[in-house]
Amino acid sequence: MSQSKQARFRVETQGIERELGAFVVSARFSNDGRTLAFGLGDGTLRLVAMADTATWNTVEVHDGGILTLSADAQPTGFVTGGDDGKLRRVAADGSISDLGQFGMRWVEQVATHASGVIAASVGKVVHLFDQAGRKLKELVHPSSVTGLAFDSKGKRIGASHYNGVTLWFVAAKVDSPRKLEWKGSHTGLAIHPKDEAVVSAMQENALHGWGLPEGKHMRMSGYPAKTQALSFSRNGKWLASSGADAMVLWPFFGGGPMGKAPTELAGGDGIICNQVACHPANEIVAGGFADGLVVVADIASSRIIPVIPPDHGPITTLAWSPDGTRLAVGTETGYAAIVDFAARG
Repeated sequence: MSQSKQARFRVETQGIERELGAFVVSARFSNDGRTLAFGLGDGTLRLVAMADTATWNTVEVHDGGILTLSADAQPTGFVTGGDDGKLRRVAADGSISDLGQFGMRWVEQVATHASGVIAASVGKVVHLFDQAGRKLKELVHPSSVTGLAFDSKGKRIGASHYNGVTLWFVAAKVDSPRKLEWKGSHTGLAIHPKDEAVVSAMQENALHGWGLPEGKHMRMSGYPAKTQALSFSRNGKWLASSGADAMVLWPFFGGGPMGKAPTELAGGDGIICNQVACHPANEIVAGGFADGLVVVADIASSRIIPVIPPDHGPITTLAWSPDGTRLAVGTETGYAAIVDFAARG
């Protein structure tokens, strides 16, 4: 992508940029798409109303750093976890309420579903809450939970941990989880949009998957670096992943991914792709690289649109708005941007 340095970047004509002064841990849009939150390593959120993107409001949420951020299970607002042991709910207006307090234990993972379920991991335990914030149950795992994901309907939740992934039914009266086993350290996971597979990232620069319901193993290897981000396309045809000097997309159709070569997009410079995010409606994927470059690629045509120049430090987060018109970007150095793909530039 060295040629992109001479290209016209979309942020220059259709973007808003800010220097936030702290590591951008995560960016997420609310479920109604009206508000965007940037979660920072200094414990603050920056809230941006899409009706007034020139105004970025600072909300002090955690006494330490924010470790995880998700849209709330409700249409508006967000849920955060911090290294101060707090699980907090932040409304679109910046008001804060506590969902849980866990002493000195970090709240490292949060996942929510529009059906009204909130999940948060603290060490080996996943705590489930309903939309009103009432505690539903605790799910205990053999080791620390490294990733959380709900299935398409919010009926099951998956948790990655050492030696595999565990699937739980959220509303089960008596828990009898399904254990998807594979030796090694699993560091994150994604569930297929049609619930046809579970895929985890591994510590040893590979992915491991299980086809559902039969549990058939799938091994996807060859990465030069650890995969930090997994993102299925909306229809589940492709799984985009970071961890190589390109966006690596595995085909989940035609008998794939086993026996099928992945598609690689926007590579060639030897710069590792840190983050990927598939578009919520179309077969388009955004990729963020270790030098700060952000591009958007059309999967079918391999057409690349330069979005952010490689000037702002490693990309740490990418997030599409629910309607796919805006892309939020954050970096290690505290740079943040919102790029509007619906605007004419």
